Amino acid sequence: MKHSTRTTFGIAAAAAVSALVLSGCSAGEPDSGGDSGSSELTPVKLQLQWLTQAQFAGYYAAAAEGYYEDEGLDVEIIQGGGDIVPQDALANGDVDYAISWVPKVLGSIQNGADITNVAQIFERSATLQVSFKDQDITTAADLAGKTIGSWGYGNEWELYAGLNKAGVTDEVTVVSQNFDMNALLSGDIDAAQAMTYNEYAQLLETVDPETGELYTADDFNVIDWNEEGTSMLQDAIWADAGRLADDEDYAETTVKFIKASIKGWAFARDNAQDAADQVTAAGSTLGLSHQLWMTNEVNKLIWPSTAGGIGMIDTAAWDATVAMALETSNETGTTIISEEPPASAYSNEYVEKALAELKDEGVDVEGADFAPLEVELKEGGK
Repeated sequence: MKHSTRTTFGIAAAAAVSALVLSGCSAGEPDSGGDSGSSELTPVKLQLQWLTQAQFAGYYAAAAEGYYEDEGLDVEIIQGGGDIVPQDALANGDVDYAISWVPKVLGSIQNGADITNVAQIFERSATLQVSFKDQDITTAADLAGKTIGSWGYGNEWELYAGLNKAGVTDEVTVVSQNFDMNALLSGDIDAAQAMTYNEYAQLLETVDPETGELYTADDFNVIDWNEEGTSMLQDAIWADAGRLADDEDYAETTVKFIKASIKGWAFARDNAQDAADQVTAAGSTLGLSHQLWMTNEVNKLIWPSTAGGIGMIDTAAWDATVAMALETSNETGTTIISEEPPASAYSNEYVEKALAELKDEGVDVEGADFAPLEVELKEGGK
């Protein structure tokens, strides 16, 4: 593998990056240890929460730019899907690290998964509930009497936290929604679940049959759980708690992995188009404008960092997520967890070391001057 300082993607380059991030540079089971000065790279497996897309742009950038190799790591990025639970793959020893939302993992930890949040990459929530303007739905309270969509699979808890807070949980009809916006567009539901970086963009890539033009943000109302006060922590890097405690090499590898990943996210911040192209080269089937939109929107979830640097786990945000996990109930009265998580559920020890090294190297880990792009979406995300 070569360390590239500038990324140009032709057919050959795309194939090389795809092989790098999807297959790794060498085979092998999860391993700990390794020396960045050694000719042998330490094999590392990373399990994503979903398919190859710019939600994970920082990890693909870290691979494409050679940042993992610089730390002596050979990282295999494994895409997820509907039937893959990243934290279970980690807890079962199938991978070395996993990306997942905090509330989802809290439930797994209560059920016995011995894993630790070692870097909270997304500082803000991306989950929305979107409706057409004429529905006049602007707050969670306005969902009373409505039929609303939710994906389930642990993605629904911010919605239920909002419904609980507004006191309308028993006044809504929640139906299963596919991972698209078709049910909203067809009028089957009044409000749909969406991520700022994906499904919301799908709406803005769709032609309004009444006008023949693409829909715009003015056609919709959006409930943002950050503004409603019921947002929960989302994408984080999770590690094996037992290995962190017992295996010094794995603990050192964790710092290296976090460091290189954060450097990848800083690259994606400063080079959004290049990062979007890298994800496309790695095998994403999303359109080019959609991919850039996603990179830009994900950057907004990270930058600027207000917790002392990307990846730092803010105690107040963690405690708020845990409190909602304990208190929020769905339509059956079930909560995410019934007891406080153990102290090992998160640690800033490893990310602090990674951030210190990055600061010494002159990497901007806070992004105080970050300014998002203005991205023009094309029909179908092309």
